[in-house]
Amino acid sequence: MNTTLRRTLFLASPFLASTLPHYAEARSTDPEVLELRRELAAMRQEMAAIRQDFRAQARNHNSIENIGSVRRHKNQTRLVNTGAEEVRPVFSQVAERTNGPRAPSESRIATSEGPVQSWADFRAANAKDETMQVGGMKIGFPKGRPTIASEDGAYAFSLGLTAQEDFGGFLGAGPKKGEGKGNFNNFTQNARRMRIYFSWRYKNWVANVTPDFGSSSVDGTVGLFEANLNYTGLRNTILTVGYFQPRMEEESAERANSFEFLERPTIVDLVRNIAGGVARFSVGGEHWEKRWLAAAYFTGQKFGDRNKDTTITDSQTGGVARIAGRPYVSRDIDVHVGAGATAAFKVNENPNGRNYTFTDNMEVPLGETSLLTSGVLTNVSQIWAAGPQLALRWRRFLLKSEYYHIGVSRSNQAIASNLPSLGFDGWYVAANYTIFGHPRAYNPKTAAFTTPGVEYDFAPSQNHWGALEFSGRWSVTNLADVAGQGGSGVNGNQQTVWETGFNWYPNQHFKFMLDYAHYIVSRSKGVSGGINVLGRDGNALVARAQATF
Repeated sequence: MNTTLRRTLFLASPFLASTLPHYAEARSTDPEVLELRRELAAMRQEMAAIRQDFRAQARNHNSIENIGSVRRHKNQTRLVNTGAEEVRPVFSQVAERTNGPRAPSESRIATSEGPVQSWADFRAANAKDETMQVGGMKIGFPKGRPTIASEDGAYAFSLGLTAQEDFGGFLGAGPKKGEGKGNFNNFTQNARRMRIYFSWRYKNWVANVTPDFGSSSVDGTVGLFEANLNYTGLRNTILTVGYFQPRMEEESAERANSFEFLERPTIVDLVRNIAGGVARFSVGGEHWEKRWLAAAYFTGQKFGDRNKDTTITDSQTGGVARIAGRPYVSRDIDVHVGAGATAAFKVNENPNGRNYTFTDNMEVPLGETSLLTSGVLTNVSQIWAAGPQLALRWRRFLLKSEYYHIGVSRSNQAIASNLPSLGFDGWYVAANYTIFGHPRAYNPKTAAFTTPGVEYDFAPSQNHWGALEFSGRWSVTNLADVAGQGGSGVNGNQQTVWETGFNWYPNQHFKFMLDYAHYIVSRSKGVSGGINVLGRDGNALVARAQATF
């Protein structure tokens, strides 16, 4: 049958379908009718095939529309029917993250050591950031941290990282005649912090475990930064138990990722380690409001104390407290005032008694010999420290300072010993200016200042350069009180460090630092090896590459 007749029959098929059966019953033996019936059956098969093709095309069109809809709704993830028996997931496909601009609150460098989020804050962060949903699970990067969470956020597991590699050396640090040389490399390297943060959440209960593969002096050793449990169900409050770092100073509250310089001022390092410091057993908490913060912790020994000294017969107990306020704030001005206090009610005791030594490096973390010392203080009954904090931000300029006094009490001793109680002092003044990018800002949750903000990621072709800041600091620590405080002929000494440096932030996850330090340390026989019997001064130039998420 020709094509014209096929088309005619196709158009007339509804009529033929209703009339031909009756005609066929009347003359079923007519050859022409039989031929028509065969042609009609063939046409029905052809029409069924055409209808199936139309359905397949329609399904493909709907699938394309669904994928387009997913792209328009970045957080949407659904199952799309793409065939008669096939069902496959189509994940959210978002536009490439832009270089900026970013508002100041959204531009700060990612930090993996911020305060533990409450369940409500965690769910809000997940809602804002792009996530992929698979069944009842969400996979995403809230606040830049890889996170797997249940659909309601009740269960969650996240990872974080701080990687800091330091490299540089000392200039003009040679010994004077009659002194030992000491360890002052012309050029060396040190993995300062290599921390991997593991965090597990069930609603407002959060467990943190953070191993550390870096060191303040010699890398290659494995330690622990924290291992603790936290409860965040009370408004603006975090309660903590376990190995933790309770913070009593503004400088420490900034977190290591946000420092203006490579390290804290010496006086801050000395007082924070009396009853605080990294991986200190702690029980306590902190509460913050927009204008103030209060924190208090009961503390014990540090992780690893009894491994370093297996002869300890009575472990340390102590406490750390901090209160800070923000009495004036405007768009251009932030004023911070506060105070911190710490005490070791008793220090670790071994067969040699309760002894303690204050010592620190020159604020340069390259494994150099520490020149500052109090000498070994024996018969220590209690150590405490307290002091004020003050900071002022005016537009792009930030000025801050802290002062601490350290007191050392001696226990009952023989009259002939006559070891006196001691008092030490230290302070620093630091200034910072943000050259480009958003300036440093105040974080009420930590009562401390954050990093500059990266308004635009580094993109030279678009004249975007990230953020850059310049800093200067003067710090003094005096561990000399009375003659013979560390035993016969062993006196404490004083250290002064002048430091300046630049910090560049190409984006929110990477930071590059360059510091120059000039140090002056008075003499003391308390440094082993006769390294500082005449006093030392010198210079250091050190750089750091940092990655965080």
